[in-house]
Amino acid sequence: MTKIVVGIQTQEKIRERILAIAKGEYKPKNNEPKIWFTSMKSLAEVLSDKNRALLHIIAETHPKSLQDLAELTGRKSSNLSRTLKTLESYGFVELKRNKKKLIPIAKATEFQINAA
Repeated sequence: MTKIVVGIQTQEKIRERILAIAKGEYKPKNNEPKIWFTSMKSLAEVLSDKNRALLHIIAETHPKSLQDLAELTGRKSSNLSRTLKTLESYGFVELKRNKKKLIPIAKATEFQINAA
């Protein structure tokens, strides 16, 4: 399992960085964050203790469906689905479709936080 590097910057600084990359003025290094948050608060909401525990459960048990994960965690499928979609939007989880089942795959359980 890889460690994901997460950065915290103002929206303005993130935008400046993206534009510099798009213009070819800046080439990000391999160890730089690829996922950005605008505040420690927003990061803490996404990577809360509960969500990090969920990532560990997914990584350790490899559930075959959202229903399996719901049974493992004691959480409702609708609640889990919402949480997993948020985690997926940041690249922390991959949700694979297999016929009618949604299979959650944890992309990381360790995070390095770079705050500027």
